[in-house]
Amino acid sequence: MTALPIHRRKILAPLTRLAGGDKLVTAALAVLVVLIIAAVFAPLIAPHDPEAIDLSATLSGLTPDHLLGTDQSGRDILSRMLYGAQTGLLGPLLVVVISTVLGTLLGVSAAWLGGAVDALLSRMMDLVFSFPALLLAITLVAVFGVGLTAPVIAMSVAYAPYVGRLARSVALQEMTRPYIQAYRVQGWSGWAICLRHLLPNIVPLILAQSAINFGYALMDLAALSFLGFGVQPPAADWGAMVNEGAGAMLQGAMLPALAPGAIIVITVVAFSMVGEAIADRVALREN
Repeated sequence: MTALPIHRRKILAPLTRLAGGDKLVTAALAVLVVLIIAAVFAPLIAPHDPEAIDLSATLSGLTPDHLLGTDQSGRDILSRMLYGAQTGLLGPLLVVVISTVLGTLLGVSAAWLGGAVDALLSRMMDLVFSFPALLLAITLVAVFGVGLTAPVIAMSVAYAPYVGRLARSVALQEMTRPYIQAYRVQGWSGWAICLRHLLPNIVPLILAQSAINFGYALMDLAALSFLGFGVQPPAADWGAMVNEGAGAMLQGAMLPALAPGAIIVITVVAFSMVGEAIADRVALREN
């Protein structure tokens, strides 16, 4: 068998270590790579304009020209799914990045400062945690209007406590280790210890939680689009496509709703499996 070039082996090495020989995790990583490629190169690989209406090809079914058929407006389902990957992945990515940064900052600050600050930040996170994310998103949509911005802001705030509570818990455990006291004795400032030593040791576990949160955020944003509060037609979005395809199911056409619904499920499962794989790697390293 021909060996991979050195630069390719270096790129694939982190993914290979993460998979650890697990075929299911390897499959999940492969799915995520394909989805990212589809989102980035959608304009190049989509066979049709995702918004082009062709009433003569309404609900055409599987054909050589439309590999996944067409919807009620004659738009190519495959092309719309490829373009839908852009909003389907961008929205959750923004939610995960913002909520991870915000939650980590709150959690580590609460653990390090302790006392009244810890109590205040913990109760704030508990309060936000108890508020349904979808309800918060719908409230912000009512204030700022439909689209992607308001749901992303709402979900970022709603998901921050998931990360914050985890960050606080693992930071408290890490602070009991001897190296933290050693740096304190040497006169290091609290922020220097946190940024240079505490955070690097808890980041892997936070990344595992963030990967799982990505799947949950994708479901919530797709649900908002399905309800009409997220990305608006005619823009391609997986959640909106499920809503648009619901009427086609009454006419016996299943693909307009099932195809985007299936890709949502597959993506969520893939991110959950990757998140659990990261968590398992962290647990093995600590043991």
